[in-house]
Amino acid sequence: MALTSNKLNVLIVSACVVGYAWLFFHISENFTDFSNFKVCLIKKVTGIPCPSCGTTRGVVSITKGHFLEAIQTNPFSFLVAITMIISPIWIAFDVIMKKRTLFNFYQKVEKQLIKPKIAILLIVLVLLNWIWNIAKGL
Repeated sequence: MALTSNKLNVLIVSACVVGYAWLFFHISENFTDFSNFKVCLIKKVTGIPCPSCGTTRGVVSITKGHFLEAIQTNPFSFLVAITMIISPIWIAFDVIMKKRTLFNFYQKVEKQLIKPKIAILLIVLVLLNWIWNIAKGL
């Protein structure tokens, strides 16, 4: 089943809605201490943080203007935050203008990511982030 422009848009919007709800849950005054609340299945089962552990805390730090704290928690936080801001706007633009610029961009990026040199570099970066998460006891 091939990914179409509409399916990609629905997937991204759905992920953003869940992400915004999750972020609101963590920022709201009703839930200020989430240090003991773990969602990561990998960490629950193995006790070892995954490469994305700390991303929510990092995005929360970004929303508070604590950028250094976000980098120290998990640099992937910036990628997630930027994606959550830009992609809904981009999708709205495409829908209004009846274009597929996000889908075309996605296809171009996907073609680049399967190139061995880029794929290996990204895998190494994820592994380094994972090692760093383990080393700092996240």
